[in-house]
Amino acid sequence: MDGPPISARRVRALVKKEFHQIARDPSSILIAVIIPLLLLFIFGYGLSLDSHDLRLGVVLESSDTEARDFGAALTGSDYFVVDTGHDIREFSDRLRDGHLRGIVVIPEDFAVRLTDPGKGPAIQIISDGSEPQLAAFVENYVKGAFRVWLRQRQIESGRVMPPALQIEQRFRYNPSLRSRNFLIPGSIAVIMTVVGALLTALVVAREWERGTMEALLASPVTRAELVIGKFIPYFFLGLGSFTVCLLLAILVFRVPLVGSLPALYAVTCLFLLTALGLGLTISAATKDQFVAAQIALNAAFLPAFILSGFVFEIKSMPMWIQVITFFIPARYFVDSLKTLFLAGDVWSILLPDMLLLSLTTIIFLALTARNMARRLD
Repeated sequence: MDGPPISARRVRALVKKEFHQIARDPSSILIAVIIPLLLLFIFGYGLSLDSHDLRLGVVLESSDTEARDFGAALTGSDYFVVDTGHDIREFSDRLRDGHLRGIVVIPEDFAVRLTDPGKGPAIQIISDGSEPQLAAFVENYVKGAFRVWLRQRQIESGRVMPPALQIEQRFRYNPSLRSRNFLIPGSIAVIMTVVGALLTALVVAREWERGTMEALLASPVTRAELVIGKFIPYFFLGLGSFTVCLLLAILVFRVPLVGSLPALYAVTCLFLLTALGLGLTISAATKDQFVAAQIALNAAFLPAFILSGFVFEIKSMPMWIQVITFFIPARYFVDSLKTLFLAGDVWSILLPDMLLLSLTTIIFLALTARNMARRLD
């Protein structure tokens, strides 16, 4: 496979052969269309960092107007579904069983504690610590709601004047603070990693298992021509898969796309080459479809999900783990997609990511060509 230079005629023949193979083998369509749809719906609807409709128990030990007024303030929240009672024993078992995320106790001497801070806290917050993130949310929200209610009460009573200066908060890039707006772009990166690796992880191994590789070895096809012939059909199939994910993200999940389509597809093309190169490298090295698929899933999905910054913040990881993430191509694709969807064409971020994706593509292509030697062993 190392003879004459690259022949466009032989490459066209190989590409045509591969397209015929894709048409005859429904597994490629399954990987390129059905799997991305399923994964995106699972990630889109099943994965969320937004806290809402959390069940909260409010214990009104006091029947004073102040206690009932603060209980009503909690009941009107969009984040909680509030159950009201008069004894903490009504809620203790439900908190233990996971049916409640927290309990707010408004004590019998609530009104007295409001006017005399020396008697201790005016309310008690008990949250379910088995899920620390939700426990912290319950505690912080109830504390914030209590401070706002207390301030409003002081203003209404005339003891405190309304502030002359109002502070207005604005959040750039994701004003609604919807976790879906940054989880969906990250999900697309993970999906394309899996799809790209799986699409090509089987192709060379399939040639060996079906005995057609011997015919290719006996032909004048070079290693470069074979790699290109395998790449082109699955590259366009991968682009089609990405387009399906993009349309779902915009039209179904309502994720805004601030950046331009040319920049988005430029980054995607580079990443697809990397993912396809990973799959081809695995396929050329194993020569067995089942083994190649297992290796591809583990080498693509787990690093992309855990070490790309998709869900877990990289800077919060130990330093030696952070060093490993620099060798994960999905890290740069996740970074680029989040930038393009939420901030726009920020080239100071996109260009370094594209450069590193190009380097990984070259490495995988070189490894693939090296493993496609002219021998049958």
